[in-house]
Amino acid sequence: MTTPRRYGLFINGEFCDAASGKTFESINPATGECIAVVAEGDGEDIDRAVQAAAKAFPGWSKKAPSARAKALAKMAQLVDANKEELARLETLDVGKPINDSLKIDLVTAVDAFEYFAGIVSKIEGETVPVPGRFLNFTVREPYGVVGGITPWNYPLLQAIWKIAPAVAAGNTVVIKPAEQAPLTTLELGRLSVEAGFPPGVINIVPGYGETAGHALVTHPLVRKIAFTGSTEVGKLIARNAAETLKPVSLELGGKSPFIVFADADMDAAVSTAFFSIFSNMGEVCTAGSRLFLEASVHDEFLEKLKARAQKIVVGDPLDPKTTMGPLISKEQLERVEMYVGLGREGGAKLVLGGSRPADPSLARGFFFMPTIFDQVQNGMRIAQEEIFGPVLSVLTFQNEEEAIRLANDTIYGLAASVFSRDGAKTLRVATALEAGNMWVNTWGAVNSASPYGGYKMSGYGREMGFASMELYTQVKSVWVNLR
Repeated sequence: MTTPRRYGLFINGEFCDAASGKTFESINPATGECIAVVAEGDGEDIDRAVQAAAKAFPGWSKKAPSARAKALAKMAQLVDANKEELARLETLDVGKPINDSLKIDLVTAVDAFEYFAGIVSKIEGETVPVPGRFLNFTVREPYGVVGGITPWNYPLLQAIWKIAPAVAAGNTVVIKPAEQAPLTTLELGRLSVEAGFPPGVINIVPGYGETAGHALVTHPLVRKIAFTGSTEVGKLIARNAAETLKPVSLELGGKSPFIVFADADMDAAVSTAFFSIFSNMGEVCTAGSRLFLEASVHDEFLEKLKARAQKIVVGDPLDPKTTMGPLISKEQLERVEMYVGLGREGGAKLVLGGSRPADPSLARGFFFMPTIFDQVQNGMRIAQEEIFGPVLSVLTFQNEEEAIRLANDTIYGLAASVFSRDGAKTLRVATALEAGNMWVNTWGAVNSASPYGGYKMSGYGREMGFASMELYTQVKSVWVNLR
């Protein structure tokens, strides 16, 4: 066992202890061992961070766009230069396979910093044709201090998707990372100093939602909140933010449909459905957790999918041969087990998995085997509630209309996929499905240039792309009398 690292809060360009002196442990979910001792921020620390961000805002917002772009581009270079260590730390803290951390998360992280470095010089207003002898134009201005609250499934990426667009627009930020996985976000604080960000522009305060998170949402100097996490917590944040009338953007839960028609490329659909539910241990908000199969291809498709899932290698996430690591925590493991029990009790047919691995060497970690339920009814809890684990519900449909009706019969609307060789059909379905992210003959395509967000109880606001500037800037209308 290695000696745990020690992390302070990152406030005003420096690491420091929490005012209370409290700390908490960051746990390796593969072994249950402590890998880091982290300062536990609370309301007093949030206030220190917000005050630092507020002090830094006037200078940062007035910097030339080229200066802000230069700092973001330098962050991209530093993340790329440190990608091996950042990927290893992400895997230790979250449990995702090392190949995923290195080849997906870190590649996407570098791309995000590069993209938002490029967007800085493109934040423009408009001229508006108005009656009378007036010139009317608009400018986009930063809010000020932005508070970001991030989840534990993609902690590095989610922090960057909050930090990069906010500071590109001229805001300063205070990030409250998930207490289960704060380490790579704190490393971003370290790199920001080397990248040349002035003290106070980027602040990171780990802690718990009830204390640090609540203080950030309700602080009167925080002008905007961006949150990614569960729908229940999102609703609470929206209610609390209303007290100070600060705008909120929410990227919340999902129960995404993955629809396969009989005329689809079966092998491509099987492969994509597999990744849509079993990648990142199923801890993905857009996971294709409801698989809708046209009845005539159900048996063939399910057999192929089951065979593919049986080849998953569950084990040490630092081993390059591993394709599925542990769930994030004991609590999440027990949550997944609870839902598997509900599926069995509700009459669904368990065709694969449904338990922890038998390998005794994995007993200390929070591992769960890939699981498939067949004969699921859309009203069952396993088909309606977000499990956030490697648990797939398989349902059938008879025709296009039924597929659309069943797919939309959920409170969520984050993402959806449809597979068919009939182009007109895929476009009809894509138009009819209530989802903010729609994939045709693919799944999970995400890019820094493309807006990302949900419908219904999956939240509101769009991260990434130029749409993110609508989140992190406010529009001023200027009227000039030409008389």
